[in-house]
Amino acid sequence: MAARRIAFINEKGGTCKTTLAVNVAAYFASKKRRRVLLVDLDTQGHAAKSLGVDPRGALRNVFHLLTEPGVTVNEVTLPTSTENLFIVPSWKDMAEFPTLAGADPRRAFRLREALAPVGERYDVIVFDAPPSLGLTTTNILLAAEELVVPVATTYLALDGCAEMVDTVAAVKEQHAHQALRISLVVPTLYRKTQLSDEVVEKLKAYFPRRTAAPLALSVTIDEAQSHGKTIWEYAPWSRGATMLQAVAEAVDRAGA
Repeated sequence: MAARRIAFINEKGGTCKTTLAVNVAAYFASKKRRRVLLVDLDTQGHAAKSLGVDPRGALRNVFHLLTEPGVTVNEVTLPTSTENLFIVPSWKDMAEFPTLAGADPRRAFRLREALAPVGERYDVIVFDAPPSLGLTTTNILLAAEELVVPVATTYLALDGCAEMVDTVAAVKEQHAHQALRISLVVPTLYRKTQLSDEVVEKLKAYFPRRTAAPLALSVTIDEAQSHGKTIWEYAPWSRGATMLQAVAEAVDRAGA
């Protein structure tokens, strides 16, 4: 059976995208006993750092996978401290990817084609996307089938969510990728205010049965990341862990 391919994506930054990608991937690996590959495509390399892996120490990373012929997924994959969870790290050289791949007529499909050989080796492939629209994001959209969109509970964040919907529609039409869908929307950085509640209600109205319970601000989640640990390693019985488990279970159900 081919792996589920889930991208955590938003064209806006600061939405807890990496936090969700890392911890949901770790939940699937440690709690559901699934073999998970986390592919980081952000130049900051935060997904690896959040797992205690220094992306600067990798001889090759996702950039080399996408730009150097002959480099395989296995050569750029690193183990993590979480059993069943593996990561393909990213680093600043990914910023050069659009320039190097620009003349290739198949440039938008490089990620999908690079991962094809390991599609049945993993149960789930999770993508952590950069907070911008461009060739890297297009590669992710064409390699994934399910999109989880974190949306900060602020007024302007709704515009970013609407832009994501338009982008998905355009990719489906231009590249005949009809399997692509937004499977879940996650309200993040939630505070008990009238504005936050209004944003959540609008998301529920626009994405009925596809809006997860809000992820509130959590110092514990931030502390876990600062120690290079998932919430399940750092504080498994904390409120932050409870909230992230709710999101992970919602992501799991969205693929059923």
